[in-house]
Amino acid sequence: MKEMMRAAFVIARRDFTAVVLSRTFILFLLGPLFPIIIGMAFGGLGSRISSTDLRPVVGLAMPAADAARMEQAQARLSERMATQSLPVLRRVSLSSEPRAQLAKANADVVVIVSGSLTRPIMTGQPDDIKRLEGDISLIASAALAEKSLHMVHVEPQPVSTSIGAQTQGRLIIGRIAQIVIFFLTLLLAGMILSNLVEEKTNKIIEILAAAVPVDAIFLGKLMAMLAMSFVGIFFWGGTAFAAFLAVKDPGTSLAEPAMGWPLFLMLGLIYFAMAYTLLGSLFIGIGAQAATVREVQTLNMPVTMAQMLIFFFASYAVDKMGSPPEIAAVILPFSSPFAMIARAAQVDALWPHLLAIIWQMIWVGIIIRIGVLLFRRHVLKSGGGWWKQLFRSATG
Repeated sequence: MKEMMRAAFVIARRDFTAVVLSRTFILFLLGPLFPIIIGMAFGGLGSRISSTDLRPVVGLAMPAADAARMEQAQARLSERMATQSLPVLRRVSLSSEPRAQLAKANADVVVIVSGSLTRPIMTGQPDDIKRLEGDISLIASAALAEKSLHMVHVEPQPVSTSIGAQTQGRLIIGRIAQIVIFFLTLLLAGMILSNLVEEKTNKIIEILAAAVPVDAIFLGKLMAMLAMSFVGIFFWGGTAFAAFLAVKDPGTSLAEPAMGWPLFLMLGLIYFAMAYTLLGSLFIGIGAQAATVREVQTLNMPVTMAQMLIFFFASYAVDKMGSPPEIAAVILPFSSPFAMIARAAQVDALWPHLLAIIWQMIWVGIIIRIGVLLFRRHVLKSGGGWWKQLFRSATG
């Protein structure tokens, strides 16, 4: 056992240094930042579009006094509501009939409101009228009540503690932690497959099997990729924390999980390691059965889809603490890490996590054993015995 673990550490050090010291590792670390930057750019663009270009434009064919009161009412309502919730008002000519204006080739309004404030008339297609009727009615009603209606001043009374807000904040933290662990697990565990396929193609696996026990190869690769994953997590986590400090408002503070941030983050790393080891062991064991990249992708798909279903199940139970679905998610090995990190955000009891980690470690051992058997079966079947005889004869 001691020799096997020593060989596993040698394999792990070899794989870890080969990945981390490669030129492409910096691209791997920077890779997740590109979708975030693109998402922020498109998010800002989408916000601009949704708040301006996509808002319907309503023509006002009303007397100047009524049109001015409509515009003033729309402006006052927009102060209290989201700007994109109300249509854009634009004055149009009073000389021509609304139907004729809408039929022009250069018409840039969806509907035209004519008549008066007490009896507005909306001309347009039936669907547009139905969609905008309530908004125009609200604006006209506010315009009529302009002189008698005054916005009520709300007196703020800040409090330092709100149990409801605290509960909601902890629930959000739990959901975010689940999503982060899930995507990191899928992203990083998938790298084991690519490394495995490369070394199978180059016959490196068979050469290693001739020199060290097959179990050591399996464990070494799993430990190397887990260590590499922690490097990525610490880099991304530090970058995210620095970005938060740079952009946050002076008075802004994060909601604190029930366990407190230090213990919560430590549990997050442990549960990530559990989820990663469970999924990574399956990937290595199943991926070893494939002979080509296409077969690896084919075998990888059902495992990934099953893991997504498990994640959705754990996410469904996150706000149902103590319910049968949440207890089932805690007990099921592959969903237990996701369910327990959500519980850590909402409940401060430590003993359930100790039991859950022991339970997950038992299943990690079982899944690793199954993966080792599958991996060993493939290596020996694919010619590992021939390579071993060659290695022994060459070394005497």
